[in-house]
Amino acid sequence: MCGRFYLTAGAEEVKAAFNLQRLPNYETSYNIPPGQNILAIMKLDEDGFKAVNLHWGLIPHWSKDHKISHHLINARAETVAQKPAFRSAYQQRRCLIPVNGFYEWHQLEQHKQAYSIAREDQQLFALAGLWEYWQHNSETLYSCTIITTTANEFMSTIHQRMSVIIGNQHYNQWLDKQTPTDELKRLLRIDAYQDMTFKPVSDWVNNPRHDDKNCLS
Repeated sequence: MCGRFYLTAGAEEVKAAFNLQRLPNYETSYNIPPGQNILAIMKLDEDGFKAVNLHWGLIPHWSKDHKISHHLINARAETVAQKPAFRSAYQQRRCLIPVNGFYEWHQLEQHKQAYSIAREDQQLFALAGLWEYWQHNSETLYSCTIITTTANEFMSTIHQRMSVIIGNQHYNQWLDKQTPTDELKRLLRIDAYQDMTFKPVSDWVNNPRHDDKNCLS
């Protein structure tokens, strides 16, 4: 699963990485848990990409309340096209989640060891996501989920699941509503972990209220 990540890049770096003209207000963070508003990239028209803030934890349009979002922070690549909670968003509302890295925990005999996973050059990359629009009575929320898949050889030493990374050469294909289903499936299977590295970090990151450089120490 993907239950925590970090985004430390400044606005100009994010705009350059995703060819954006502007950004909404967002805060950099070393420790981003579900339930917060996070930065996401979507394509709404022919004019390029747009950055927005989305609630992390998807709320299907048919849900009667937003409590379901706690259980939908991730979508499995293997079933995302069939699950009622994700099917419509997968077809029409895909997004990218900019990150500098994410955290995963490996179960040891006595405790779980946290690891940070990032690019070797420490630059931005993007996780595959879906977004959804939900309205009930007078309440409106835009939300998202991060797609995960079976761990490759690199990640399997830490966890049995891993976040799907979309390489920058495939950003437009992933976001374009016209991309054929077979091509979407292929993008979910592409291994974009060749330039990634991981390292153990301290238990400081375990507490989601901790948000400083010590999370990566």
